[in-house]
Amino acid sequence: MEQVWIKKDDILENILIEKLVFGWKGFARLKHENPDYDGRVIFVTGWAIPWTVANLRVLKKKKAFLETQIVDIIKKSDIEIEHPTNKYGMSGGWKWINIPYNEQLKIKEMQVKEALQIVEQKQPELPYLPIVGSPTIDWYRNKVEFSFGKFLSKKYDIEEHFNLGFHKQGEFSKIQDMEGCSLIDELQNEIYREIKVFSKTLGLPVYDQMRQEWFFRHLMIRRTHFANEMMLLLSFNPAYFDTNTKIDKLSKLNLIKEFLISLTKKYDIIKSIYFSHNPNKADVCIWDLELIYWEKTIKENLQGLTFNISPSSFFQTNSTWAEKLYSMVLDYAKKDELKEQTVLDLYWGTWTIWMVFAKAGAQNIISVEMVKSSSLDWEKNAKLNKLDNISFENAKVEDFLKKYLKEWKTADLLIIDPARAWMHPDALPNILKFNTKQIIYVSCNPSTLARDLWFILVNSDYKIEKIQAMDMFPHTHHIETIVSLIKE
Repeated sequence: MEQVWIKKDDILENILIEKLVFGWKGFARLKHENPDYDGRVIFVTGWAIPWTVANLRVLKKKKAFLETQIVDIIKKSDIEIEHPTNKYGMSGGWKWINIPYNEQLKIKEMQVKEALQIVEQKQPELPYLPIVGSPTIDWYRNKVEFSFGKFLSKKYDIEEHFNLGFHKQGEFSKIQDMEGCSLIDELQNEIYREIKVFSKTLGLPVYDQMRQEWFFRHLMIRRTHFANEMMLLLSFNPAYFDTNTKIDKLSKLNLIKEFLISLTKKYDIIKSIYFSHNPNKADVCIWDLELIYWEKTIKENLQGLTFNISPSSFFQTNSTWAEKLYSMVLDYAKKDELKEQTVLDLYWGTWTIWMVFAKAGAQNIISVEMVKSSSLDWEKNAKLNKLDNISFENAKVEDFLKKYLKEWKTADLLIIDPARAWMHPDALPNILKFNTKQIIYVSCNPSTLARDLWFILVNSDYKIEKIQAMDMFPHTHHIETIVSLIKE
């Protein structure tokens, strides 16, 4: 029997974290006297920064690698900084914030190239363009969702019964109380703190996700960057009053409503306020919506277009970055030919690229999205902007493509932008049947992008014309990549 040299909860000492792999994990290699373990790959959670030396606790032991967690920092990385705008400590939402921004860009660019190495077997010397950073580095999010909850832990000697903040990394049932979020501006943080202080005065408990009971659940704040309008949404469990009949439901809800509406006198940027009556067992913010103040939507302006954004609208959360992305995708297309082209936009979900192409004069845009409510939102936006060259299809992309091809329909340009980070394997063969001159693929996952590009190159005569990495969200692991494929 093999002798057990490493087991769960063992501490690995003085491990050098070499780099960050896509996602949010550090990468290291074990130095061990046993040759069976020496050189073993180690993945590291816990705000890993390249060139940090740390002690690691073994979480899982796999055949090919170890999963570990940082327990002590022995030597800080030479590149680590204390970010000057980070007032609110560390959170899983901005775990890269102490890495200088130029280093963040280098790491993300490297991750894309590492993921696409396999594609170079089919097309050597891939045409990479230098990574493009976000125009806004700090306070760029136009939407944030805070969660109400508790943080009870004998391990950490913590007993907090009313928190409003974010889930603790790796421990979903625990909510870390925060004084603000480093990725939103100070006005949003100020309003967040006022709502938190008021909520604690009501004597209503925070929701317990494990037991699926009690009251306060989520607070969503949206602030548009260019139009400068704000929406507030408070999510709570209405079933709480069914089991706590001595509490006057109407009185409590009226108190909350009056307070939220009173904020509009101090902050005239607030144009829309909702209640979300939310008994859903899933940890979701949006459920049965009740408009309690003024407008149903707030506005944003991008690329000369106006967008009405509802509570459930999918919309890019970095507005300045979205403008840049849309411009680049449009530049990659053969704009001189758009007026004679049918553009098929697959998996459009969170994007509004199709509206940019419609405004640029494409003959016809067909946008495919599975969620009916999303289509209804964007149909209204198309009418608002007087765009009549767009049609919407509600279907799974793989099903839509089969039907579309059976009807002998075609397209001139395909835009593929899978918001869920992958493209269904059944759809891949069908996109090649269109024989379009160009495919533009926008991806938020380099690994699945590599898989799909490999399939396209192996099974067609497309060649990659350009690869452009873009930083989606500074201080996070997210990265966007635009790839243009053309027929030779």
